[in-house]
Amino acid sequence: MTAASQPRRAFLLSMAAGAALAALGTSSAAFAAQGLVLGPPSAFSFDGLVNEAQQLSRKPYQPAPGPDRVLVDQIDWAAHGQIHFKADEALFADGPGAFPIAFFPPGRFFPTAVRMYRLEDSAGHTAAREIAFDKRLFEIPPDNPAQRLGPDADFAGFRVQESRLGDQTRLNWQNNDWAAFLGASYFRAIGDEYQYGLSARGAAVDVKVPGHVEEFPQFTRFYFAPTEAGSSTVTVYALLDGKSLTGAYRFDMTRGTGVVMDVSATLFLRQDVAQLGFAPITSMYWFSKTSKDREVDWRPEVHDSDGLALWTREGEHVWRPLNDPAGTSISGFAANSLRGFGLLQRERRFDEYLDGVHYERRPSLWVEPLSDWGAGTVQLVELHTTEELYDNIVAMWVPQAPARAGARYDLHYRLHWFADEPFPSPLARCVATRLGRGGEPGPPRPAGVKKFVVEFRGGPLTQLPQGAAPDAVVSASRGEVRGVFTEPVPNGEAGDWRVQFDLAATGAQPVELHLYLRRGSETLSETWLYQYLPD
Repeated sequence: MTAASQPRRAFLLSMAAGAALAALGTSSAAFAAQGLVLGPPSAFSFDGLVNEAQQLSRKPYQPAPGPDRVLVDQIDWAAHGQIHFKADEALFADGPGAFPIAFFPPGRFFPTAVRMYRLEDSAGHTAAREIAFDKRLFEIPPDNPAQRLGPDADFAGFRVQESRLGDQTRLNWQNNDWAAFLGASYFRAIGDEYQYGLSARGAAVDVKVPGHVEEFPQFTRFYFAPTEAGSSTVTVYALLDGKSLTGAYRFDMTRGTGVVMDVSATLFLRQDVAQLGFAPITSMYWFSKTSKDREVDWRPEVHDSDGLALWTREGEHVWRPLNDPAGTSISGFAANSLRGFGLLQRERRFDEYLDGVHYERRPSLWVEPLSDWGAGTVQLVELHTTEELYDNIVAMWVPQAPARAGARYDLHYRLHWFADEPFPSPLARCVATRLGRGGEPGPPRPAGVKKFVVEFRGGPLTQLPQGAAPDAVVSASRGEVRGVFTEPVPNGEAGDWRVQFDLAATGAQPVELHLYLRRGSETLSETWLYQYLPD
């Protein structure tokens, strides 16, 4: 948009808004003032929000309203991307605090009305004032269907802009954001590489459970607390509502080199849930050097995450590379009182992707429980995909006890959005998993035999005496493991070793593989787990 076109655009927007108001019998003078319009104050507290969620759970579910669905369906992905919130109209654009809040309009993929509230002090108490939706808060192309949005519309989500008090030549706050909440209970943040990638969710309900349809509870309200001067933490409260559950959330989001979010949540079940997932993470994995069909794509790798990491109560660090299965694969990892889990992006070099969207910069997301979650499992759901457009990976913690109607859950956890996990193992870590044809070179290669080459780097491997080699401890849930040996990677780098072995397994059932390095009684590496799906 050129500078010369701005006055004409403003004129067209004014005419369109005036026509809409006239059709509604409302005077345009009531909307003449620029900026956000706030409703009357009402009392607010987090305890009150928790109580409201509990009361809501005792009533039949009523889906949140939204604007005309026929109109919203016309605001497809391309049309939605043309709409931009006017930065000067952002909440807290002039303070208090450093981080303005901008808003998203509704669209085909975000049709539910989400109500937004500003919190403020009122006679020594906290009051909430609703922020009125007005399409004139957005820059909308004249031919965009969003031009027909009326007063019955509402916001779809929000984003937190970079600091208005920071270096505006490096990160202009009007054009850069670091956290976004949009669609159902999805939210995401950039890491220390300044890129969005995988997403978190408020809760997951029946993800690929046979005989059940997955539910997507929605954040239907957000409350924004003013940020104190000098603070780098933004506090947002949210109300979650869905067919099977309700909840109240508090997010304390801190912007530093990456993003750290402290989440306090109280959930109430309306009805029994077959599978209830806490702190769910959603990501995309298509292919990597581990496994790739011939000529499926020109790039070496395409994924937002390449593995699931676990840190158990006993202190064991586990690495499970991701798969793109032929159908659906669900894996469970016992994790009673676990210390943390996450979906990570370990491949960090451009030449591993060769893509201008820079997959090497996608953040990892680590979940750190700040209270004892008790007995449960980390469940990994992997779905088949043929494109990079769709998230096909879900990781979440699932409590062992059945999720029954009337149950209450109080959760406190921390989300770390960084390139690396926040508590890396001092042991050697797995840096690559490669598969090929098994057996000795030369025809014929034996049928049903797969070769694995698993590479470990760093940690105690850098301190091995000259001529010493680590031992590989390998096991398989079925089939026969053959020809296990270790060797240094011939790249001249100290502490870089790989394990080779063949697996002979037939049939359609998955094979669970387990591997780590040791020398004598000393463990040298994290534990590598892999689910092999026979051809």
